[in-house]
Amino acid sequence: MGIVKISEELHEEIRKASGAMSRSINSQAEFWIKMGMMAELNPTLSYNELVRKLLLSESLTLQG
Repeated sequence: MGIVKISEELHEEIRKASGAMSRSINSQAEFWIKMGMMAELNPTLSYNELVRKLLLSESLTLQG
């Protein structure tokens, strides 16, 4: 585990989003980092498709 330095403004946005999404600040930042990485690797996929791909990579069973 390491330390990532970010701006105060970005930290505040992560804090707000973490409250809205019922995640810890670290979990919210990790989610955004994973989604950003996946978006760069899969530029043609929509947000919903990226989330589905992330859930599948975490071995979660999806319905539908």
